[in-house]
Amino acid sequence: QVQFVESGGGLVQPGGSLKLSCVGSGTGFSTYLMGWYRQAPGKQHELVASISPGGNTNFGGSVKDRFTISRDNAKNTLYLQMNDLKPEDTGVYYCNFRYNPTTWGPGTQVTVSS
Repeated sequence: QVQFVESGGGLVQPGGSLKLSCVGSGTGFSTYLMGWYRQAPGKQHELVASISPGGNTNFGGSVKDRFTISRDNAKNTLYLQMNDLKPEDTGVYYCNFRYNPTTWGPGTQVTVSS
């Protein structure tokens, strides 16, 4: 069973940047389309960005041109570079499979506030 552990979140002012990381343990990480999700208080998980095993990417409209998703299959690691952060980007960020997400990891809190 694959498990995910996210890191890199924090408190940042509007316009700032953060880079999130997610390490997946177990088998299958490198062969699946992966996604970054965020969950705002009281809301469901929202897909922010996804990346195929070969590196093709897709982004939600609200983060396009500000976020970059990448992966290192050799290290079972997924990244999310977030630039020009806005207060509405606040939430807990998780990585998981793009389709049929499995058990959620602990997530990493991102707070954008002045």
